[in-house]
Formats: sequence, structure tokens, C-alpha cells
Amino acid sequence: MPLVDSDGTSIYYERHGSGPAILFVHGSGGHHAAWWQQVAALREEFTVVTVDLRGFGKSDSSMAEFDGQDFPGDVVAVLDAEDLDDVMLVGQSIGSVAALRAALLRPGRVSSVALGHSLGGISHPELRELAAADRAEAVKLPVIDRLLTKRFQEERPDLTFLFQQMGTFNVAKMADLRNLDTDGPSLDDIQDSGVAVAFLAGERDAVLGVKTVTRAHELLPGSHLEIVPDAPHSMYWETPEKYNAAVARLRRTLTARKESA
Repeated sequence: MPLVDSDGTSIYYERHGSGPAILFVHGSGGHHAAWWQQVAALREEFTVVTVDLRGFGKSDSSMAEFDGQDFPGDVVAVLDAEDLDDVMLVGQSIGSVAALRAALLRPGRVSSVALGHSLGGISHPELRELAAADRAEAVKLPVIDRLLTKRFQEERPDLTFLFQQMGTFNVAKMADLRNLDTDGPSLDDIQDSGVAVAFLAGERDAVLGVKTVTRAHELLPGSHLEIVPDAPHSMYWETPEKYNAAVARLRRTLTARKESA
């Protein structure tokens, strides 16, 4: 069972396949096993690494409270333990905040970051206002409706139930994650790092709107934008074929551009 120490905290992770590396960072309801549809589809072409942030899955959950500021260090600990380089970090929702900060801590190991359904905690007044407006609308919906479409819930009650069960393996909850967006990186910080950034979002994301994501892309020169048609906030779960294709395309494209730069 692969475990690594992250500043005194035991972090669980898994490594599958071979090839260019992709490390997935889960959101507030996930853990390493939430990526089952990604690992199976991508491990033939890529090295696929999954991780449990502290408080999630098999990682240490014994602490009295959880601070989102500690998550990037958990990702960095895995990168260092496996001696990975030219990695693409793929974050899901709050996992994107940890992914972006980890990339800025280890730009020598991380070549690119795909911010899934998130702005990655970027510190920018206009983006902060747009994201807050999106959240104000999202909280009007039941939690499950923010994450999966009603059609999917009706047609796949089995996978909807499993999706909800995934979160029961976690101790940390969204309400516990203090300071998640505090002191986020600026647009200049990201550009100075040399790390390529892609915004990856679903057309039907009820948590973060396409217009907000598109504006973030416009404000960050050199960034990439991938909007997946008819996909919700948790598209890695509901529309895995489209999601996996987008992740593979970004991994190939961003790698190619780095090599040709």
C-alpha cells in the first residue's frame, strides 16, 4: 500500500500504467477510487496517479480539523516520492485549487495543470465576483443536482447511488476545508511559473458557469480552454468517455507544445 509522509501526515496514493504522467486530484466528495473510470481508460497510454488528500479515503484523517492550505503539500509529497516529471495535474473542483498550488511549488516537475470545474483559486477581483455569482445560483439547488444532471439521476440510479456513497469514506467535508482560497496565486504568478494551464469544464456545470471559465481563459494569456458539450460538474463520473478524451487530448497537446517550445 503506497504511503508517503506529507509534513507528518500519511498520504495514500496509487500509480498505474506507463507513459506520460497524469496525476488526478479529487474534489470534496471524492478520493482515489472515484477515478475508476479514468484509470481503466487511460493507463494503457499514460502513467496514471491517484491520491487521497488528508482527511479523504485511506490518508490520515485523525486531525481535529482540516485546512485546505495543507492539500498542495500532499500532492507535492507524491510527486517527490515517485520522482515524477513532466506531469499534468488534473484537479476536480476543489482539487483544482490544490493542483494549481502544487504546480507552482514544483514547476520543475509539473508541466501543466487542468483546472476541472474550477478557477483554481486564482486571485483576481473580476473572477472572484463572477464565481461568487455562480455559487449564489448553485446553492439554490439540492447538492446532487449541482453535481449530476437530473436525466442521469433518473436513468442511472445505480451510479448515482454509488456516487453519493463515495463521500461516506471521507472524514473531511466541504464545510471543514478552511482557508481553501486564501492567498491564491495571481495571473502573473502563474505566467511566471512557466506551467501551462488548461480550463476544463462542462457545458452544463451548475456550479461554475461556462461564461466565468471562458473569462478566466481570456484573462490568462497562453491558457487553454476545453468545454465539454452536455457535461455536468462531475463529468468525470457522468460522462467519462467525453471527459477521458478531453484529458488525453490535453495531455498529448500540452506535452507536444512543451516539446516544440
